[in-house]
Amino acid sequence: MTRTEKCLIGRGIKISDSKMFREDKIWAKYSRDKVDIGEKLASVIRVLHKEFPVNRPLRALSVGSSNEPQFRILEAVFRGGLYLLDIEKSALEVVNERIRRQSLDHVGTIVGDYTKIFSDKRCTGSFYKKILGGRRVELVALYHSMYYCQEPGWDGLFENLYRRILAPKGAIHAVMMASKSDDEYTTSWLYGHFAGKYFGCHNDQDLWHFKRELETDPVFTGSEISIKRSRVSFFVDDFEEFMAVIWMIMLYPNVHRYTRAQKEEITEFVYRKFWLPKRPLVQEQDHLVVFRP
Repeated sequence: MTRTEKCLIGRGIKISDSKMFREDKIWAKYSRDKVDIGEKLASVIRVLHKEFPVNRPLRALSVGSSNEPQFRILEAVFRGGLYLLDIEKSALEVVNERIRRQSLDHVGTIVGDYTKIFSDKRCTGSFYKKILGGRRVELVALYHSMYYCQEPGWDGLFENLYRRILAPKGAIHAVMMASKSDDEYTTSWLYGHFAGKYFGCHNDQDLWHFKRELETDPVFTGSEISIKRSRVSFFVDDFEEFMAVIWMIMLYPNVHRYTRAQKEEITEFVYRKFWLPKRPLVQEQDHLVVFRP
């Protein structure tokens, strides 16, 4: 390895300490992910608009919102109230500055751990009363946030959101990367390879499997449940920025804490597999929509 390569590897490791919302910003800028989410979100909004009078203000809750680009769509459509919940205070501070600057009085931000709030009936009820003011929302958005909730907890999470947060007519829209892939150039393969190697961890967070569970759950009887897979690609001609996104995908440090040696192996692998040949990283991602008509 040349001195230049060693320097790049070192910078790729150092960037692992960056804030998640900054990593997500790079991902949003150089991939089609947010456009992909926005397209599906637009179709969900079209369905909701058919269900309500034109002058009826709609409300939404974005769970694990960070400072997501689709905020522009949500803010414009859900004028009855938009609530952004995230565990990362620094991400919400970016949004708060915009809220103040543009006088967006219908938007509120909440710092909190959704896995604790919505996995418990009482906490969910308290959130409904204290944060939502006792008024339900027509949309619950879960965009790349369910990675931080273990799959066995999804049933309780969705039940609490569906029973206590979602309006009588409304939708839950969740987006996640595919749980596994045989394609070595995908985020699913990359995560599965290294998380499996270091921690014996295999991704069981499968929205297709979860859809089948929801369809047999009496709680969701009468709901329209659909799922669709899409592909987006990512590449940026700056190795630090490329690696910043890799650490987000590898769930560092919130889920997995890699050692220095493990970071070096991951970084060198990405350098030779993707960045050196200028090969884009592909993400296969699933959109799950639960619509209560």
